[in-house]
Amino acid sequence: MVQERLPRFNSVKIAYCTCPPKYNVNPYLGRCQHGCLYCYAVKFPSFQGPLKPRFNLAENISRMAAKTRPKLPVMLSDTTDPYQPAEARYKITRRCLEALIRQGFPILIVTKSDLVTRDLDLLSQGRVVVSITVTSLDERFSRLMEPGAPPPFRRLKALRRLAAEGLTVTARIDPIIPGLNDNPEDLEHLVRKLKDCGVRHVTASTLKPVRGFFRRLERVNPKLAERLKEAYREAVNIVGYNYLPEEERLKTVETVRRLVLAEGMSFASCRENFSRLNTAICDGTGYLTPQRQLLNSP
Repeated sequence: MVQERLPRFNSVKIAYCTCPPKYNVNPYLGRCQHGCLYCYAVKFPSFQGPLKPRFNLAENISRMAAKTRPKLPVMLSDTTDPYQPAEARYKITRRCLEALIRQGFPILIVTKSDLVTRDLDLLSQGRVVVSITVTSLDERFSRLMEPGAPPPFRRLKALRRLAAEGLTVTARIDPIIPGLNDNPEDLEHLVRKLKDCGVRHVTASTLKPVRGFFRRLERVNPKLAERLKEAYREAVNIVGYNYLPEEERLKTVETVRRLVLAEGMSFASCRENFSRLNTAICDGTGYLTPQRQLLNSP
């Protein structure tokens, strides 16, 4: 059955989600080609197994958008990267953007890929906020935890280029993993780099392992897997996500917040139950600006 309207984003309040109402579009199903070891999407059946490009979505997105009211922001995407390598070939994300921007929907993009710069011609015509996840400046971390994603320097370059073209860019430091990318000095260096690239807002989140994470990590780094198992020994499971004790998460979030605010950017945490520390909306909707021009507008 073909979906008639854009799907609403599922805000899981019990897992401390504070996202405002919006729609959500995943142009790809199956396992994301970035292959991040910490990926939480693998807990959902639709995002397991081989990659499944949603060709039917590309064909029907214009009709779905036309039937959808109100015109809330549309996020691409909450579960799988809209600019994973397959997008270079299939251009499903691009076709979705064409339809959504033409219909006047504000757009929130979340990605780890510099491929997003390919669509600058479209993005510059809409009300768009682009968020690029940069978990660490250490390429060893990236190769281990995000083996299929572009290295950090390419993500920074993409942020800089997008900002130079006048787009609003934000960044996610997510996930922050105990003993791996939570060193305050390294975080300070990262935050300064993000500011230098034109980032206006940073959202941070600690690692919340889902089932299978430690097994995947054991295959590539058994010692690290054992160390993280110990770090999460007292974790609390909330709807399938394992949360570090609150005091540990708070220490990390407060550290990043201090560094971000010192650089003049706004800050939010994601699914941490620390919304009192936020100075802006976590997903960047507060930075959506009036649309400059609609595609094919008269």
